[in-house]
Amino acid sequence: MPSITQELEIVNKIASAVNSYGGATYFVGGYVRDELMQVECKDIDIEVHGVPAQVLENILGSIGDKIEIGKSFGIYNIKGCSVDIAMPRKEKAVGRGHRDFAVDTDPFIGTENAARRRDFTVNALMKNVLTGEIVDHFGGLNDLKGGIIRHVCDKSFGEDPLRVLRAAQFAARFKFDIVPETVALCRNMALNELSAERVFEELRKALLKADFPSLFFVNLLHMDKLGDWFPETEKLIGVEQNKKYHAEGDVWTHTMMVLDEAAKRRSLVKNPIGFMLSALTHDFGKIVCTNTVDGVIHAYNHETEGLPLIKTFMRRITSENSLIKYVLNMAELHMKPNTMAAHKSSVKATNKLFDSSAEPLDLIQLALCDDLGKIGLAEQESSESFLMERYSVFQEFMSRPYVLGRDLLDAGLKPGEQFRELLDYAHKLRLAGVPKESALKQTLAYARKK
Repeated sequence: MPSITQELEIVNKIASAVNSYGGATYFVGGYVRDELMQVECKDIDIEVHGVPAQVLENILGSIGDKIEIGKSFGIYNIKGCSVDIAMPRKEKAVGRGHRDFAVDTDPFIGTENAARRRDFTVNALMKNVLTGEIVDHFGGLNDLKGGIIRHVCDKSFGEDPLRVLRAAQFAARFKFDIVPETVALCRNMALNELSAERVFEELRKALLKADFPSLFFVNLLHMDKLGDWFPETEKLIGVEQNKKYHAEGDVWTHTMMVLDEAAKRRSLVKNPIGFMLSALTHDFGKIVCTNTVDGVIHAYNHETEGLPLIKTFMRRITSENSLIKYVLNMAELHMKPNTMAAHKSSVKATNKLFDSSAEPLDLIQLALCDDLGKIGLAEQESSESFLMERYSVFQEFMSRPYVLGRDLLDAGLKPGEQFRELLDYAHKLRLAGVPKESALKQTLAYARKK
């Protein structure tokens, strides 16, 4: 894949050829916005004005192997290049879904009408590839400077319900404010026709790109749209907690704090999106098991009672079973690392915990974020040094030679119903730090006893 520099060279070749036919080529969308914000952007989109489709196709064919991503939509590519090359187009909603649009390409529609179909003013900015001139028909530059998310057109904005989630996502990523007029439009848009894939993509961007992903959910709440796709998250609001441990307030407040702490550590973990989803869902169980006993608020077993809620939530937004399994595992175990650190549990106990975890390092980070997302425990010693030390011990134990199935075969045992049980027994000895030779002897003795 070409570098950004190489791709920009290809873009300049296209723009020069288009210019020779009397047309003009513009950078559009997020590339212009991010460049003006001095944010790295690897996705380059260009729009070609003033030349017929056949002329553009001939130009692209002369530069490389032309690919028609969607000829009816006027979108092209060059093989080996990730730049999206589009012709100006008009879109009209013909259904209620994100993809239900009739598209007409028109290379002579003009920059203002072409930009009018964009969602927000900061995304409607265009930049002439050859001259560098910024084309701003809808006040995007001022909104960019003012940190504002504002829709471009009342009619076209309301035709695409995904833009509600995009508004919240951009507001979270850039720490921008959504103007009241856009909020009002979003409140009247139905999101039930959106596909889970599109919803998950906006959620993923918010969780992985925003410094404060809590703003995504806060903005959806402000637009009365949090419950459309994230009802479990909305139900956290008002669920009380024991103020001795949670001076920050209800479970919603705690969860949003944990989410923002997790954003600081997502670069450290092995499964960033699973980790962030675990931070979001880890206390769903408090919705169903919080109660008051003798005047004290408790949420006993919330780490297990919440698993059905988490599974429902995850299956609503994704069909990726490995991701669902990861999040369920993390949520179920999230209380244990800090508890073991507080009690200075044995190496055998922490090894067993890490072995049962989908990703032990991620579990440690989740537990730390759970503690950091609180007010009132500043005097409590951090669990981090203890847990990371024990994680190093676990890694060292797992790197040692251990009993394999072939070792049992070489010792004369035959595969059967008890073979799995013997390997499980040997694995427990491995977690306890028993050397392989001794573990093999003990496993064979156990086999004879069985």
